[in-house]
Amino acid sequence: MNNPSLRIIPLGGVEEIGLNCTVFEYGGEIIVIDAGLMFPDDEMPGVDFVVPDFTYLRENAGNIRGIIITHGHEDHTGGLPFLLRETSEEIPVYGTPLTIGMIKEKLREYHLEPPLIPVKPREEVRLGPYEIEFVRVTHSVVDGVGIGIRTPRGLIVHTGDFKVDPTPVDGELLDFRRFSEFGDNGTLLLLSDSTNAEKGGFTFSEKEVMRAFESIFSSARGRIIIATFASNIHRIQQIVDVSARHGRKVSLCGKSIVTNADIALRLGYLKMPENTWLRLDQILRLPDEEVVIVTTGSQGEPMSVLSRIATDEHKSIKIREGDTVILSSKMIPGNERSIGKIINHLFRRGADVIYEKVSEVHVSGHASKEELKLMLNLVRPEYFMPVHGEYRHLVYHSHLGRKVGIPDENIFIMHDGEVLEIDSGGARKNGTVPSGRVFIDGKGDIEDMVLRDRRRLAHDGVLIVIMAMEKTSGRISSGPDLVSRGFIPEEESEGFLDGAREVILNILGTLEPEVIQDISLLKARIRGGLKKYIYKAINRRPMILPIVFEI
Repeated sequence: MNNPSLRIIPLGGVEEIGLNCTVFEYGGEIIVIDAGLMFPDDEMPGVDFVVPDFTYLRENAGNIRGIIITHGHEDHTGGLPFLLRETSEEIPVYGTPLTIGMIKEKLREYHLEPPLIPVKPREEVRLGPYEIEFVRVTHSVVDGVGIGIRTPRGLIVHTGDFKVDPTPVDGELLDFRRFSEFGDNGTLLLLSDSTNAEKGGFTFSEKEVMRAFESIFSSARGRIIIATFASNIHRIQQIVDVSARHGRKVSLCGKSIVTNADIALRLGYLKMPENTWLRLDQILRLPDEEVVIVTTGSQGEPMSVLSRIATDEHKSIKIREGDTVILSSKMIPGNERSIGKIINHLFRRGADVIYEKVSEVHVSGHASKEELKLMLNLVRPEYFMPVHGEYRHLVYHSHLGRKVGIPDENIFIMHDGEVLEIDSGGARKNGTVPSGRVFIDGKGDIEDMVLRDRRRLAHDGVLIVIMAMEKTSGRISSGPDLVSRGFIPEEESEGFLDGAREVILNILGTLEPEVIQDISLLKARIRGGLKKYIYKAINRRPMILPIVFEI
């Protein structure tokens, strides 16, 4: 192939918040940017998280030259163990030092040891036909980067997650100069973060959170418990700084937050004054006015430290009058109910609870409209592909692209699995590759059928039929006994189940010899008869499980 086309394929992240994973392919050689997960919603009972369908990468595993991770958030790194398991543990993974530190810890849980290669902003890496440059951006996690990809077709710029923060906690500004140079030198395609494309103006600086913390710490008389994302090292740094100024000690509580803080401390991204970080048993011996506990669980996760504290199930931390609890994070859509329950529990136990809706204890890590327009004007791409957002976010971002002068036909709103192809004739959508979502339960995936069964059990309940039958004669020697769960009140069940039992007996009284000899046919007859009876009686469709013992 003398003059192949460049193919850009989002496997996730263009129809949802999460699952971020984008494939770049030229002449059969592939690089991948990010491999993220998404947390489940209420329609995914028993699912721990969701990752992209990596079928296309599995089928082309031998052509993958490297995986580039833009930053350490789970929606960009959480699918990496599953991608490596499906392709090859030998594929090199590139990221900044803190990102690599977080990834290494995650992969250890899955017994994976791929080549992990730390890089720094402005550093360049050659992977097959791609020259890749890492560019500093500001975000809610330390050490985030955008990516410049030089290909034989032209320069591709991927912003990663970013905002324009003029006063970042670590003093590391977004690299305006490099993004502007990309624009000066000619950018073929821009892929840009769309999360806050609906939101006008500019996103507040991370340092604005410090003002809220200062106010709260000045008035709090008891213990202060703060829940935040385990990866938000900047937020932890600000908590440490304000705690030190107010004469308080800090304890980090929760495996993930302790692990990330330890990595950041070791790499120099987190500064901790001597004797400030204490073990939980040490800090609980101090007077209440000297205590700050930083923990996980800001999204209402059932088994998190904050959830156990709120329901009085934590073995060491018990809420009491005078405690102040701060939820220093955004409520991710879909988590509002579980977060609300935790807030209510904490108030009932006497805590003063402060959260995003009542105080500026959180700011977004994503660019709002004016920052997005600034990035578009800096990079000045010929083609534009909004990423990292639900469909409406991509549409709003495309409107901004038009406002800065990008022609409508040069803006591409993609679906997961769609192929954007660029060749000498320009850019166009051209076909699809296998894509979708894989549901993870524990450390393995579950089939759609299993998830459908869980939904049915959750929504409509289950009816179990148990009986024993003589194989030769078809005579019922025991049963049918019926057990129902989750679809009819106990006080109403007796009469209803008597009717269901009558349906089964009528079916058994008219069985043909071939049905008596085939248990699967018998079960199907029972299911069919009960399904009609139940729907007619109460308009419900429970899962029906006939259990027939042959004797």
